[in-house]
Amino acid sequence: MYFVYVLYSAQLDVYYKGFSTDVAKRLDYHLDGIHKYTSSVRDWQIVYTASFATKSEALLEEKRIKRLNRASIEKLIKG
Repeated sequence: MYFVYVLYSAQLDVYYKGFSTDVAKRLDYHLDGIHKYTSSVRDWQIVYTASFATKSEALLEEKRIKRLNRASIEKLIKG
């Protein structure tokens, strides 16, 4: 199973989009400061996840989400 996720940092007021097979472990990776882009703050929260059967489906959805503007991302999160 593959997951697309959106993280949010209140301190930066920014969304981060990605994909993983283990979202909780991936969040820990971001919170531990290992990832360069997300290492400046430690308040990342998971605000959206979607699951996919294949890696290619998840990657396509991640690319689609990365192209969305902020209003569209917030609409996606609210459902």
